[in-house]
Amino acid sequence: MPTSDHVFYLSYASYKRTRLLIWMLVMASLTIAIAFAILSIRLWFSYTHIFTPYLKWQDALLATSCYVSFILISASAMVVRFYYAVRAGYYEGMFIQKGSSTLVVRDLSSKNLAGIYWAIGTTLSCFIATLVGLIPEILIGWTIHMPNPLLVVICTGGAILLSLAGFVVTLVATSFICIGLMGCFSFCRKVGASQTYQLDRQSTLRLDDLVLSITHPHQQEAVFDLNLLEVKDQHHLCTLLYECCLVNECSWNPGICDEIEAVQGGIDHFTMLV
Repeated sequence: MPTSDHVFYLSYASYKRTRLLIWMLVMASLTIAIAFAILSIRLWFSYTHIFTPYLKWQDALLATSCYVSFILISASAMVVRFYYAVRAGYYEGMFIQKGSSTLVVRDLSSKNLAGIYWAIGTTLSCFIATLVGLIPEILIGWTIHMPNPLLVVICTGGAILLSLAGFVVTLVATSFICIGLMGCFSFCRKVGASQTYQLDRQSTLRLDDLVLSITHPHQQEAVFDLNLLEVKDQHHLCTLLYECCLVNECSWNPGICDEIEAVQGGIDHFTMLV
């Protein structure tokens, strides 16, 4: 019966690999962000900024360049935030078992990096949808300069009507951008953060192919990849989890003991091969 704290640290190989991937992503993101920032500055001085009743295509291009630069800098900040979580997992522990019924877990899988850029890509898609809704207003700048007055009236009137419909698309997409940006702040705080779970009848554990999932009502699901540990720590953790389930009589979580035994048997087989 485990009665003391057991701390499992991120393996050095996993830490080194994740750290390298993180800094590569940060450097790439910042390089592209700087390139778009320079493009924004050049665009700003390339045309006059006088008021017009329509949207100039240069304004749309300038806004796109500024937004891409902004979200890539934001992505870099989120990736750096994840780096400090990875560093904490290496030096302070990424899985802690306190007593026989408390688990403290950090999700340090590199899939978090994919999640960060997926969120950034989603906000970029919403921004593009916003611009698509504004395309009719850009067309007005061209239709009013047509040589034929009749074409000016017809085409400009059609562009204005399309602008009304496009405004709805822009409004919806803009609201999604605002929601997404607020969600990014919340995601940034949670990515790689430690989560504490009490093993009771409301807890559910699943172990599938060295990936441990822990769910509990009113808490975010934790996903812990045992591949990030040394092989000996994987074996030790499986043993402790098995004992912990026996101590707490996890009858409400059927099959977890069998899953642990199956994974532990695979680890033992791999160890013998090595």
